[in-house]
Amino acid sequence: MPALTPFHEVRFPTAIAFGSAGGPERLTEVVTLGSGHEERNSRWADSRRRYNAGYGVRSIDDLHAVIGFFEERRGRLYGFRWRDRVDFSSAATPGATVAPTDQTIGNGDGTTANFQLVKTYGALHAPYQRTIAKPESGTVRVAVDGIEQTEITDWTCDITTGLVTFQPGSIPAGGTVISAGFAFDVPVRFDTDRLDINLASFAAGDIPSIPLVEIRL
Repeated sequence: MPALTPFHEVRFPTAIAFGSAGGPERLTEVVTLGSGHEERNSRWADSRRRYNAGYGVRSIDDLHAVIGFFEERRGRLYGFRWRDRVDFSSAATPGATVAPTDQTIGNGDGTTANFQLVKTYGALHAPYQRTIAKPESGTVRVAVDGIEQTEITDWTCDITTGLVTFQPGSIPAGGTVISAGFAFDVPVRFDTDRLDINLASFAAGDIPSIPLVEIRL
């Protein structure tokens, strides 16, 4: 499926992203009844992440890098990749090596060849399955019933959509479990068409606020 909005397959400078702040948000309606009880309803099926990249600008070189990136994206017009330094891997433990059994992405039926990369959060009460649309090239690993499969020979992955496609001779048999491991980026856009730049001195400057928001593809 083509992207609904223009998107550039380029990552925001990771060194600047390292000093960012942000995370997931949800939209929940809470109605307090006359009895004091509450009724709660989630307006969004999926969470949406917001970030402020301004905290990562520490030098005049960083400042110029952000300006150039912002101008090429035309402000809010073009989406791009963002590395969330807290949550960028399929592994359950931050910093752990990606393994092909990290995340279950589907079950074989003998005919289905396409499986979307996903990451599951939680396990017992109400696990949330997040679609991963921007895996990092060269990091995806796939297994069927715990046995790692060979890229190109058995499967391919579109890094612009996160869709894993098995080759005709390697389609998973019925009853098998398909799993994958991967590193990934978040598709975002600037949430402003203006950068307020503060030149504190000749050699340093900062941009206090560089808001970014996750986009749906």
